[in-house]
Amino acid sequence: MAGPADDVITQINESLKDAVKNETTKFQPTPAGQAVAYTSIMLMAFFPIVLGAFKSVTHQRKQKESGEKPETMTRKDAAMFPVIASGALFGLYIFFKLFSKEYINLLLTGYFFLLGVLAMAHILSPAFSRVLRSLLPSRFYRWEYRISFQRWSTTQTDECEEYFDYRFSYDDVACWIFCCMFGVWYLWKKHWVANNLFGLAFAVNGVELLHINTVATGCILLGGLFVYDIFWVFGTDVMVTVAKSFEAPIKLVFPQDFLESGFAGKHFAMLGLGDIVIPGIFIALLLRFDSSLNRQRNLYFVSSFVAYVLGLALTIFIMVYFNHAQPALLYLVPACTGVPLTVAAIMGDITAMFKYEDHPAEEKASGTDEQLEREADGDSDQKTPKASPASVKKNSRKEK
Repeated sequence: MAGPADDVITQINESLKDAVKNETTKFQPTPAGQAVAYTSIMLMAFFPIVLGAFKSVTHQRKQKESGEKPETMTRKDAAMFPVIASGALFGLYIFFKLFSKEYINLLLTGYFFLLGVLAMAHILSPAFSRVLRSLLPSRFYRWEYRISFQRWSTTQTDECEEYFDYRFSYDDVACWIFCCMFGVWYLWKKHWVANNLFGLAFAVNGVELLHINTVATGCILLGGLFVYDIFWVFGTDVMVTVAKSFEAPIKLVFPQDFLESGFAGKHFAMLGLGDIVIPGIFIALLLRFDSSLNRQRNLYFVSSFVAYVLGLALTIFIMVYFNHAQPALLYLVPACTGVPLTVAAIMGDITAMFKYEDHPAEEKASGTDEQLEREADGDSDQKTPKASPASVKKNSRKEK
């Protein structure tokens, strides 16, 4: 009786040892694997900042030429952004703790599929147009299609409020189909390459289209997110938990076991898109400031971009050395703001930098119009005496 019992106990002990070993054993990346992974992530991070910044200059010029009303971030928006972002981040954290993450990831997969296709199409559409127009006959481009949503006043026929206006042609449709192929790949496999393609598209569009109007607004935004990043990474496990549970193309990833497993790698190094887009929109603002100076070189863009490169390299070095997640904005914000401001102080451009506005004419015109309307309303109130009830009654009796 003792023999079989001892065998059973021995088997149970071995099973427990194997289970504990599997739980405690963690993947240990090689130095070469880490170097490949983080170098690749850094190169991917630089691409949307440079491309998005130069595209933002073109976008700003087109806005001014067309008279389009710009959508820029105000100082109040910049101050409130970290608060709103904190609420959204903590809400996701609570959801992941209370419910199965498959539900929210299933919903977000479809949502980011649509956004990713549109973001990629926005970037690739000009190239598709040039290639297809050089290959196909001109009759394919005789017609242009338009989708527009407008609201017209029933009292004044010339009053119209436009909500949406989009023009497209055959080359745009071809570009959508091409981008949908990558979207289906992302939906079907959730491959890290497809994730990165969508993430890069989001980052380029963010740097290009999200404009902060002044340097002061940018400093407020980056300062608030500096505190936000430190608190949620060092103070709690919220940021790391959400980043690892959130299956959406909101981060760039690269396998640290790429040298061993190739594209089938499973152990990823990652960088959030916020650590690219947030400094990127400030760097893009400095490039637009450089363009306004009409100088031979883009001094402040180059200095801020070099500061970003060094700040990101320092972030990765400290993260690998201490083997602990780091808030990237802890290093990126002082670098991306301190270096160009110091250069501006040395060059004597600090006053011009803080006076620079992306769209000064539109804002001043709108502000002047509002002020004139208020003054006109005030003058009319002062000049036109209000009729008392007694005088109204007397006038009505006289008319009778």
